[in-house]
Amino acid sequence: MDAVNAPVPPPTLTDEDASQLRLLSIFHYVVAAITGLFSLFPVLHLAMGLAMVTGKLPMDPGTSGAHALDPQLFGWFFVAFAGTFIVCGLTLAGFMAYAGRCLGQRRRHTLCLVVAAISCMMMPFGTVLGVFTLIVLMRPAVKAAFA
Repeated sequence: MDAVNAPVPPPTLTDEDASQLRLLSIFHYVVAAITGLFSLFPVLHLAMGLAMVTGKLPMDPGTSGAHALDPQLFGWFFVAFAGTFIVCGLTLAGFMAYAGRCLGQRRRHTLCLVVAAISCMMMPFGTVLGVFTLIVLMRPAVKAAFA
């Protein structure tokens, strides 16, 4: 009767699984660097928006009456959108690098799953990395190794 109720031992992590986790960790660092680099592209828009706001970039406010747009307001739109894009991109890059570290240390399984799902939005490298990470992390032996 005790043999029937005995707990099933968790599956052991194979060398192939460990190798794939190590590779995924390295690729997370690489894709995080690429994501961080691409998220800095709007720095030009941020600089242009700041130039509009401070008045260093002369602009004609227009004389079309009610449809006239204040150059400073237009500059603040540039600053807000570029700043938001930069902050979100660098945050995603930071989380991807942290997930790579966690994959190498086999910690924070749920965080790695969430970051893998979010990285699927970053075409094409993030999508490939996210799908392969999700496939590997869903294996029972890998899931048990994170526990």
